[in-house]
Amino acid sequence: MSAHSIQFRVYYEDTDANGIVYHARYLAFAERARTEAIRSLGCSVLELANEHKLVFVVRDITLSCKKPLRLDDIFSVHTVLTKLGTASCDMKQTIVRDLQICAIMNVRLGCVHLETNCPTKFPTSWYSLLQKLNCHEEEYLSALHQKQIV
Repeated sequence: MSAHSIQFRVYYEDTDANGIVYHARYLAFAERARTEAIRSLGCSVLELANEHKLVFVVRDITLSCKKPLRLDDIFSVHTVLTKLGTASCDMKQTIVRDLQICAIMNVRLGCVHLETNCPTKFPTSWYSLLQKLNCHEEEYLSALHQKQIV
């Protein structure tokens, strides 16, 4: 299993008038975390675009908010690949603060050609790269529980 984790801080711009993170910001945090997860493997999404004329697009996403993040909180986003197809992949992202799950997102990304916007197979090198983030959900949940995250 290879999960990627990264920490962020909640800034004023992320919150509503009550200092609680606005729901759409969770999507932005997840996007940043996915980008950094791929970068941690040695490539960037910009390389995919420049070298292969391919980009990732969000096809489906679900967001389940469990506990609110608030102004100045430090939290982490844990990202794993749960399924890898030839032209799409599924990722699970969990936002955690103080060992408590605040939000869970399930994301399906598609790989599309920049010029045609048509689904396109991942290049072999990228398919292999993404496999490094692969994790079965049971393993992922077990790892979270071992860190005593609830």
